[in-house]
Amino acid sequence: MLRGLMNLFSLCWKPFGPDGENHETNGVLGGGGGTTGGSREGKDGLLWFRDIGKYGAGEFSMAVVQANQVLEDQSQIESGQFGTFVGIYDGHGGPEAARYVCDHLFSNFRAITAESHGVVTAETIQKAFRQTEEGFTTLVSELWGSRPNMATVGTCCLVGVIYQQTLFIASLGDSRVVLGKKVGNTGGMAAMQLSTEHNANIEAIRHELKELHPNDPQIVVLKHGVWRVKGIIQVSRSIGDLYMKHAQYNREPINAKFRLPEPMNMPLLSANPTIISHPLHPSDSFLIFASDGLWEHLSNEKAVDIVHSHPRAGSAKRLVKAALQEAARKREMRYSDLRKIDKKVRRHFHDDITVIVLFFNHDLISRGAVQDSPVS
Repeated sequence: MLRGLMNLFSLCWKPFGPDGENHETNGVLGGGGGTTGGSREGKDGLLWFRDIGKYGAGEFSMAVVQANQVLEDQSQIESGQFGTFVGIYDGHGGPEAARYVCDHLFSNFRAITAESHGVVTAETIQKAFRQTEEGFTTLVSELWGSRPNMATVGTCCLVGVIYQQTLFIASLGDSRVVLGKKVGNTGGMAAMQLSTEHNANIEAIRHELKELHPNDPQIVVLKHGVWRVKGIIQVSRSIGDLYMKHAQYNREPINAKFRLPEPMNMPLLSANPTIISHPLHPSDSFLIFASDGLWEHLSNEKAVDIVHSHPRAGSAKRLVKAALQEAARKREMRYSDLRKIDKKVRRHFHDDITVIVLFFNHDLISRGAVQDSPVS
């Protein structure tokens, strides 16, 4: 069943456990399906993977490992005449916001792009984020009477769009994309971080929050060695988390740990993404998109070196395993023992981790071509 699900275009990949009761979804485009030649997909305990597949401008590798009781990460790859869209959505407080974004952000982007005659700009992407936040806000409002906890779930968002010969990166929260770039003719590969992270543990983000809220000395609070917005949440930008954006949701019946002692006069978190554009160059070799669970254990340089030093097939799975091995080492245990720990308990050792590695085919990019049939 897993193989059949993973070969569906533009649908969520649903990794089922041995008992088949899981309902977590993780969207992936399996461009080319089983015809990619040497592709392998499957499950290893709480790790699901697609070793190699095709997307519009090259090849991709993907892997996901679960740590929470319910998988909170979502992701997708979409290719069509507009180019390629990649999204990683790292949920928190529950999976609902990440699932909503996986179901709506790309469709909003596609509709907006169609209105602009297929032209992709930073504003196109920003508008798609804005519509998605507005849609989720409407959903939370509709469910407030029956599911008030929906106001306390949110998601980080990391999106990459390859349009013609330009790469756009849009980010909310602390997922990260790193570029592997060839260094001249040396055979070496440099690591270049392209995304901006919005986490209160970063000094620049704390400074930004203090400037936005000059009359609130408690806008960032150090709690148990971790900086948090109002002592509650680490990320300063997200989709969802409406209890930190709108006063009408920061009240009973949501859990007391989310309720602020003083009135909220303005949103404390933002859904406005940081967007950069990067002209693609023949020396740009590959991109590593990953939720923060990977970067907690691997440096940018280490991750790029792992991808560069091994065959393309299995790149994402290799990165996830390297992170898990490091997580085990930090706890002075063996990786083989970590693998035996079940979900939920596993969260004490590492987070849900999603990794997508995109390899560039610059011949296709320079010609503006899309391999195989467009997928929408």
